Amino acid sequence: MAASLDDDLEFDNQDYYSLLNVRKEATQEELKASYRRLCMLYHPDKHRDPELKRQAEQLFNQVHQAYEVLSDPQSRAIYDIFGKKGLEVEGWEVVERKRTPAEIREEYERLQRERDERRLQQRTNPKGTISVGVDATDLFDRYDEDFEEMPGGGFPHIEINKMHISQSIEAPLTNTDTAVLSGSLSTHNGNGGGNINMTVRRVTSAKGWGELEFGAGDILGPLFGLKVFRNLTPRCFLTAQCGMQFSPRGLRPSCSLMTARHLDQNTMGYLQWRWGPNSAMTTSLVRDTKTSHFTLALQLGMPHSYLMMSYQYKFQDEDQTKVKGSVKTGWFGTVVEYGAERKISRHSILSATVSVGVPQGVTLKIRLARASQTYLFPVHLTDQLLPSAVFYATVGPLLVYMAIHRLIIIPYTRAQKEQSVLLMQESVRRIIEAEESKMGLIILNAWYGKFVTDTSQKQERAQVIDVTVPLQCLVKDSKLILTEASKAGLPGFYDPCVGEEKSLKLLYQFRGVMHQVLSGDTEALRIPKQSHRIDSES
Repeated sequence: MAASLDDDLEFDNQDYYSLLNVRKEATQEELKASYRRLCMLYHPDKHRDPELKRQAEQLFNQVHQAYEVLSDPQSRAIYDIFGKKGLEVEGWEVVERKRTPAEIREEYERLQRERDERRLQQRTNPKGTISVGVDATDLFDRYDEDFEEMPGGGFPHIEINKMHISQSIEAPLTNTDTAVLSGSLSTHNGNGGGNINMTVRRVTSAKGWGELEFGAGDILGPLFGLKVFRNLTPRCFLTAQCGMQFSPRGLRPSCSLMTARHLDQNTMGYLQWRWGPNSAMTTSLVRDTKTSHFTLALQLGMPHSYLMMSYQYKFQDEDQTKVKGSVKTGWFGTVVEYGAERKISRHSILSATVSVGVPQGVTLKIRLARASQTYLFPVHLTDQLLPSAVFYATVGPLLVYMAIHRLIIIPYTRAQKEQSVLLMQESVRRIIEAEESKMGLIILNAWYGKFVTDTSQKQERAQVIDVTVPLQCLVKDSKLILTEASKAGLPGFYDPCVGEEKSLKLLYQFRGVMHQVLSGDTEALRIPKQSHRIDSES
């Protein structure tokens, strides 16, 4: 199901004009000719292999959907103005077909408002967290000199000593009021408890909102709270919160006040005062840029006072890789943390953090975020500062990830991207035979991606993909015509270097003469051309 969802989202990002390889001003005849040609290439009945047949059906349906939209004048006008989202609005089927673009826009905005109101009543926006704590201290502490061998064999004892589950849903009441219902269950070493909370939030204006919170639990008792947010200036805001907790030991009031200010475009300063069971004054500085995230915080209070500094570096790659480190020191001791985070699929982010501290010991924290759900796995390795525990906590997850990524993820992703190329093999063979019989256009080599230099061939190939087969499939009557849209939208193409400047490099033969051309990603291309001819004497 996850793979199917990713396929749907990938098609949602597909441009209809690129998919059909036509210009935005294409006539109905051009659309029909391109549609018929692609249908012949991707017809499912041409394939016996179940997997190839499934891929062919998917591409066939995508081409059919694109043609249905662009061949209808009204749907095409809506698509040109609002994109695919405009086509999702309910009610277009009853709109008169003879309308100007201005009338279409006005009608769209009206239907969009009606759809938003219906969705407001249905939206729940669920969010959840599942945390499973693992006690693996027996892996390392059992080899301590003072450890007495326990009965039960030589296998280390690993157990789950704590769990926490929380879930929340939203229920929009009006355009300004929202109710949030949340609950949690926790257990630690055989003792557990839970609570449930109900929050009603009202947006009072564009500058602020307020909310009331009611809660109850089996440990601390009923809770009543009030929270207010207000923008004081365009660069400064204030949050105030107060609450009353009815515990078995009596009434426990609490209050907090936080103000924040934009110091510059990327820097925020925070000042927070908190009174109650854990009274403290905290000041922090946060700087967030495109490539880094830095935090410096100082807290003075009872029972905890600390100084904390953290830094995160963001790599500008397709997987959104981040490395981070932090140090925190106070009355409780000192804790050093370091780790990495990476996007492993369209909707999933995986991170691993090693925490080394006194007197906490060594802990490995694994975190997986999938859509609105978060899964946490803190693994406590040892109560002491053992170099072996730090080494295995650092190297172990890295080796496991690299092995899974290289042996499973990369082959699977590559196979998915190359499926459409396999569908074209039979058609390419027929096209090449027809072109060879009349000394027509033959694509010898075609590469798409980021080209570094002509001499660094190895580095160049690592950033490009072979698109010889997909381009040969687009040859018709000894001509190849590509529109000004990004080439990554063509069937059989994908983006090998997201965010980088890309080009298309072709080596082709026409009438027995070699030709070569280098074209920009969004440049229109028409071959053959006399200017692409390679001088035989050079």
